[in-house]
Amino acid sequence: MNRQTVCQQLTNKIKMLTLNEKNGLPVPGIHLLYGTMPRERSPVMYEPGIIFLFSGHKTGYLNGRVFHYDANEYLLLTVPLPFECETRATFEEPLAGMRINIDLLQLQNLVMDIGEDDNFCPQASADGINSVELSEDILCAAERLLDVLEHPLDAKILGKQIIRELLYQVLRGPRGGALLALVTRQTHFSQISRVIRRIETRYTENLTVDQLAADANMSVSAFHHNFKSVTSTSPLQYLKSYRLHKARLLMLHDGMKASAAAIHVGYESASQFSREFKRYFGVTPGEESARIRA
Repeated sequence: MNRQTVCQQLTNKIKMLTLNEKNGLPVPGIHLLYGTMPRERSPVMYEPGIIFLFSGHKTGYLNGRVFHYDANEYLLLTVPLPFECETRATFEEPLAGMRINIDLLQLQNLVMDIGEDDNFCPQASADGINSVELSEDILCAAERLLDVLEHPLDAKILGKQIIRELLYQVLRGPRGGALLALVTRQTHFSQISRVIRRIETRYTENLTVDQLAADANMSVSAFHHNFKSVTSTSPLQYLKSYRLHKARLLMLHDGMKASAAAIHVGYESASQFSREFKRYFGVTPGEESARIRA
């Protein structure tokens, strides 16, 4: 069976699973993607994960970098990153895919099981985001994962093992070093990743570059250089983007007013928040709140 036929079958399966997903999927950490409408280029923020598309197309933009993911390439995201994304999807060719969150404990156990094998030597990588060729082995494992999702007991018993297989295939792939760096101590990537996790939990505080550099055990200049190599942005710009995305989510999911969301994420000035929000998202917080209510 050729790849096009397999991807069409997986697209149909995702459509049916999405329609029946009222009570959630039987395997935690998996999210299905399905849509028939295009989306223009706009800011997004994804958590670490692996995104497979079997139909449709997405293009990401990050400070001069352009990356694509579709039925031929998947997206590997190893740190939470704000970037811009546009989606191509129609009723005839919908966007259909699957996102798998990266479970650090499962990944760590897998790397420990691999051990010091001479045949396992991923190329080092400091990028926090990569598009990678979708191999036949990965496509086959993704197909089996979607198969078991149709049957809750199969999913409960076999799902986690198939995710482990997918992680293994990604580790062995051309960007496996980016995934390996997540659980490898004392690399520049792991040090920056630790700082990003601190930003995630303490973004409402008055964090300074000096504090973050000290957390990474780096000089300020080395911290700037290594942070940008992982995220393609500066520490302060990353922190600002993270706060703006969090404020938007509070407005979207919690119904919070813009002024309250601004204070919640650490802004002292509502006018500054409004200016930076419009500069980043292209609309004012009030306009975004109205769009959300509509």
